[in-house]
Amino acid sequence: MAEVIPIGTILAVLSNQIIKTAQAAKDVVFEKESFKVLAKHLLDIEPVLKELQSQQLNDSPSARQALESLETDVKKANKLIDKYKSRARFYLLVKCRHIVKEMQDVTREIGNSLSALSLANIKSCRESQTRCIGHRVAVRADAARDYEEIKKKSLHGTACERAALESWFECGEKTDPETGEVLRDFSYRSNVQLRQSIEEWRELNYCVRIRSCRAKLVSGVDSCVEMALDQVKELVGEDMINKDWISIGGVTDVVVNMVGGMVNADVKRRLLVSLKDIVDGHARNKDIFIENQGIEKIVPCLGLDSSISKAAVELLHEVLHDRSGWNALYCMMLSQQCDAIPLLVSLLKSQVDETAKIAEEFLAKLCDVDENIIQAAKVNWFRPLIDKVIQGSASLRISMVKELVTLELDEEKIKLLGEEGIIPPLLEMASGNVESKELSLHALVMLSTFRPNKHLIASAGGVPLILNLLSSNHIAIVIAKCAEILANLSSNGDGTKFLVDETGIRLELQPVTTSLLSFQQNLNSLDIVRKPALRALLGICQSEAELIKSAVLSASGVSVILSLLDDSNQEIRELAINLLFLFSQHQLDGVVEYLLKPRRLEALVGFLENCNKSDVQMAAAGLLANLPKSETSITEKLIELGGLKAIIDIIKSGTMDAKENALSALFRFTDPTNLESQRKVVELGAYDLLTSLLKVDSVTASARAAALLGDLSMRSQELSLMNRKHSCFCFLKTRLAVCRAHGGSCSVNTTFCLLEGNVLSDLVRLLRGKVHATAYEAIQTLSTLVQEDFPQRGANVLHENGAIGPTIEVLRWGSESLKGEALSLLEKVFVLREMVDFYGSTARSPLMQLTCRGIFEDGHLQRKATKILLLIERYSRSSSTSLVVGLND
Repeated sequence: MAEVIPIGTILAVLSNQIIKTAQAAKDVVFEKESFKVLAKHLLDIEPVLKELQSQQLNDSPSARQALESLETDVKKANKLIDKYKSRARFYLLVKCRHIVKEMQDVTREIGNSLSALSLANIKSCRESQTRCIGHRVAVRADAARDYEEIKKKSLHGTACERAALESWFECGEKTDPETGEVLRDFSYRSNVQLRQSIEEWRELNYCVRIRSCRAKLVSGVDSCVEMALDQVKELVGEDMINKDWISIGGVTDVVVNMVGGMVNADVKRRLLVSLKDIVDGHARNKDIFIENQGIEKIVPCLGLDSSISKAAVELLHEVLHDRSGWNALYCMMLSQQCDAIPLLVSLLKSQVDETAKIAEEFLAKLCDVDENIIQAAKVNWFRPLIDKVIQGSASLRISMVKELVTLELDEEKIKLLGEEGIIPPLLEMASGNVESKELSLHALVMLSTFRPNKHLIASAGGVPLILNLLSSNHIAIVIAKCAEILANLSSNGDGTKFLVDETGIRLELQPVTTSLLSFQQNLNSLDIVRKPALRALLGICQSEAELIKSAVLSASGVSVILSLLDDSNQEIRELAINLLFLFSQHQLDGVVEYLLKPRRLEALVGFLENCNKSDVQMAAAGLLANLPKSETSITEKLIELGGLKAIIDIIKSGTMDAKENALSALFRFTDPTNLESQRKVVELGAYDLLTSLLKVDSVTASARAAALLGDLSMRSQELSLMNRKHSCFCFLKTRLAVCRAHGGSCSVNTTFCLLEGNVLSDLVRLLRGKVHATAYEAIQTLSTLVQEDFPQRGANVLHENGAIGPTIEVLRWGSESLKGEALSLLEKVFVLREMVDFYGSTARSPLMQLTCRGIFEDGHLQRKATKILLLIERYSRSSSTSLVVGLND
């Protein structure tokens, strides 16, 4: 026979079950009001059971049946709680009305079971006990009745339209319009049940709309997607709770993934804007964004057009912030995207609105990490790095500069670094320990390649510091960096411009040139020191003739530099030839002797042939030009070694600076006393090159080309007559063409004839150009056509080519030396009566002005002008006399 459980034990167990169920009901987060009602109802029952237990409930069949019924109802309530507490919110929303009904039913059933228990106990209890238990049960006695009726009576009263009730009471009625009961309280209260029903319907409607949005989004049709995004915007604007339903309905996931897909620009922008609305202030949607690799998908959008990049940066700004500020984890995830910092920097520099401000906020936050500071610097955003160099500790400064010098700095980066103020702290670091010195000087070497930064270094007082370190330090790398900075400061023609103190006063540089030369004499000097020292010396000497003299005379510069032409390092040899060219303008002691030693001229010819280094060609040609032309052994040796050909090649294809020096060097080969050398020049094609150079913009090149043609033309008369005699001997029966200028047989190759070379028109053009240098050489070359012993041919040629008129004009505008050359030519021309007849009246006025100059002026020009006037007057009188005799006859 089964053991009968005491009724007290049943009551105790049931009490515990009721407490647990009530607590579970309180923890349900959905439909809280309904579950709260159940929890409160259960908690009100538990004291009743305890009192029944203490009063020793009568163990009757009806009592046991009532307790079993109550236990069944509690278990049913517990199952409902378990069923719905872990369900998805979207499911709960859709089933909300059904859930409410289930809760109402179980609450009603618990109430009925409790009433049955009360009736079972009434028959065996005392009056006072019955009244006590009845009072406890009454706390929720209404639960035995219909749940809807309880809520209506205890919370709502009669439910009517407010306007109808107001009209009812205005008519004087004092009763309930439905029940007829007399009313004591005439206050209006909201219809909670109706409001809840409306809210439930609205939320259900939201869910339906959200599901519709998702379907349109995944369709991929642009028009449908745009409609969906419009609806999302409306939903978010209508109620914040919709952000929950959007996340539950999977819309957030879809939108994030669409941003990373192939959609048109306008849709992409709208997706970004919608995402910002969705995640704004909503932690769960932000989590979904991150879980769907949202950052990875949004970063590329920063590089698209301004409307998209603006939407993207605003979305990221929202995602990366939470209630406490920046989300460190999300910020780290952003910085791990390789394009994030470059694109943010691009936005910062290209936008001027709120977008740039947000981009700067991002960068400032990301640059809390040192690695990101360097990444930003690589894409030209140096502010964080410079701030660290200015404000950081010594070790942090060193760390930042160490990273800086490893970067590939183009001109734009170097410019920005200077503009944003990194130079003063770097100069400050140059006074620190060895590592600090080395790194800061290394950075300054890089920065000093940009001209505006040279001014910044000078104005910050950097030059005296550099010079002091150069002369007082014994660490090779420090000396080398100082020399490199000095070389950069004096490069590109700047010379000594930036070698000043912070007030702009020029520093004493003679000790500097001496120091730089001393590095070349010191056998222990390393190439890393010698090369920049030579570059610095070259830059300084190229702009200051006095410093060249100082280097040459006081520091034995020529001998020091000559020895470097034998150096094993090619760059040092090339720098040496450049310096030797400069020094040779002031002193040549030992240079000729050096070049005549074995293999030295070969080396010089090698410099001339180095077409990859125009400065080296220019310097080598310039050095040759400065050597005495009387050293014919050098000339002959150069022809033998191919030096003449190398010079003509430079004239043909070198830079204009190199051409100018090569033309000057060519004079030693066109010496009129060395006919063989002249022939070599012409055979190598120089004549046509010289003719073409008369047309170039370089005054120096044109003037030198004209002078060289003049050198060649000085032998033309002699060579022409020699050709005529030779031709007459060989071809007695042949009628030869006679040169109108020289009277013999002429050609460019055999007699260097200006007329055959079609040069006269260019020479006359130079004469008309009124440029003293070219006009001077043009007149001298034209004068070679007029032979003193037989001026007729040359004068006629000048007349026919329009050269005499411009020569007379020179007397009005030319310099003293130029006027002197013009007078010399006119003196030879005006010995001919026909020339006086043509030009005498034109020449008389400028000649008269020259003869009337002050007594304190040089009389050389006056005497020449007077002599020519006498010639003009003589022919004029002769013409007049002839005319009178003719009339008398």
